[in-house]
Amino acid sequence: MSQNRRNLSERQVELLVGNLLRYGVLLASSVVLFGGVLYLIYHGKETPNYQIFRGEPPAFRSPEGVATSALSGRRRGIIQLGLLLLIATPVARVAFSLLAFIRQRDITYIILTLIVLTGLIISFIGG
Repeated sequence: MSQNRRNLSERQVELLVGNLLRYGVLLASSVVLFGGVLYLIYHGKETPNYQIFRGEPPAFRSPEGVATSALSGRRRGIIQLGLLLLIATPVARVAFSLLAFIRQRDITYIILTLIVLTGLIISFIGG
């Protein structure tokens, strides 16, 4: 009975993780599409000037700035928010997997998942 219960629990975790990835990507894609459509409605007929390089505005250099920009209705902010959601989806998957392994008390996978999650967090902070 215990083994059957464990297999059911593992299967539930697999389904939850799969759904997390699926719906995370769908949400992120929808946000990017929405922002892109709004952007094209307002800027679609503009001719780009490729001779002048303009870097990313300061508002888009932090997650807080992106969220503020998106919540204020700026079209580029909405697109950037969708991209942040897309990046956050696999990170959330790793964090959720860590919680599942802690619940199952699987020390090997807890350690490995902590290493991966730490690497992801360091790359975001350092990058």
